[in-house]
Amino acid sequence: MISDTVFDSEDLSYDEFDDDLPLTEDSDGSLYEHRRVVADKGQEPLRVDKFLMDHLRDTSRARIQRAAEAGCIHANGKPVKSNYRVKPNDVVTLMLDHPRMVTEITPEDIPLDVVYEDDDLLVIDKPAGLVVHPGCGNYSGTLVNALAYHLRDLSTYDPNDPSVGLVHRIDKDTSGLLVVAKNAEAKTKLSHQFFVKSTRRLYNALVWGSFDTASGRIEGNIARDPRDRLRMTVLPPGSEQGKPAVTHWRTIEPLAYVTWVECQLETGRTHQIRAHMRSIGHPLFADERYGGTEILRGQPTAAYRQFVHNCLEICPRQALHARTLGFQHPRTGEQMDFSSPLPDDMTALLNKWRTYVNASVK
Repeated sequence: MISDTVFDSEDLSYDEFDDDLPLTEDSDGSLYEHRRVVADKGQEPLRVDKFLMDHLRDTSRARIQRAAEAGCIHANGKPVKSNYRVKPNDVVTLMLDHPRMVTEITPEDIPLDVVYEDDDLLVIDKPAGLVVHPGCGNYSGTLVNALAYHLRDLSTYDPNDPSVGLVHRIDKDTSGLLVVAKNAEAKTKLSHQFFVKSTRRLYNALVWGSFDTASGRIEGNIARDPRDRLRMTVLPPGSEQGKPAVTHWRTIEPLAYVTWVECQLETGRTHQIRAHMRSIGHPLFADERYGGTEILRGQPTAAYRQFVHNCLEICPRQALHARTLGFQHPRTGEQMDFSSPLPDDMTALLNKWRTYVNASVK
C-alpha cells in the first residue's frame, strides 16, 4: 500500500545519488519523508530493493540500491540496506535531507560566464558561492535558474526536463568548469562519456601538509558519513558500502605547510577530492566540512596563527578549482578542451603562502 500523501513520481530522480553531484550544503541534517510503502499483512519476505521496485514503477533498481547505500531507505524508522527483507506490516520510507517541495525552475537574470556555446551545449565557468541546482534552502538564485534565463528563447530547452541541462555538477564553493546540454541527444552522449570515464577533468587544490612522493593515487569507496550526513567518508576498496572512487594527484608546488596540487578524477563521486584528500591526511585548505579550517601544520606561534587566519579571510571556502574539462563534442565527435583561469581568491591565497615561504627562507 502506497501512501498518496507522500508519493511523487519525481522523488527518486533527485541527484543526491548520482555521480559528480554535491550534497545540499545548507541542510541542517534533518531527514524528511518523501515516500511511504506499507507492506500487506500477507507479505512474503522480500528484499527491500525488489519490494520498492514492485511498488515504485517509475524508478530503477540501481537508484533504489544507491538510496539504500546512502542510508536513505528506512524500515520501521531505521535505515536498512538493499538486502533487508521486508516483512508483513513493515513501513518502508524514503528519507531525504530536504523537505518535499515541488518546485518549477523559473528563469532568473543571473550573470553567467559562458566559455563556449553552440547549438548543442554550453561550457560555463562557475564562480565559488553559486549553488548549481535548487535544493534545501536554495530554491532560487542558482546556476539552473540562470541557465533557464539564458536559454529562455530556445524552444527545445525546458529547465524542468531532466533530459536536458546539467551533465555533471560541482560543489557550491568549488569554482570552475561545467558542461550543459541543450538537447536530449547531447545530454545522452555527454553523460555516456562521463559514465565510461572518457572525459578529462583536472582540478587544482591547496591542501594541508607536504608529501613524500611527487604524485600518487587514492582509491577508496565513498559513502555518506554515518556521523555527519552532509559529509562523505572513504571506505576500503571493495567495501560493500559506497561507490568505488579513484583520484590521481601530483605536486605542483610545495609551500612550507601546505602544497599546491593537481588532481585528476578517474571517477566523479560526491565530494570525491575533498573526502579522498582528507582520508590520506591532507584536507583541502579552508574546507570547513572536512577539517581544513583548523591549523593542521605549522608553527605554534601567535604570528603564525594570525597568518593562517588572514589566509582564511582571503579565501573563505575550500581551495578547489575545476580548471580543465575535456570531452568529445556530442554531434561532431571533435575533441573539446577548456581551461579556466584561477579565480582571484585562490590566486591571492597562493601568493600569500609564497610570500610567507620566501620570508621564512631569508
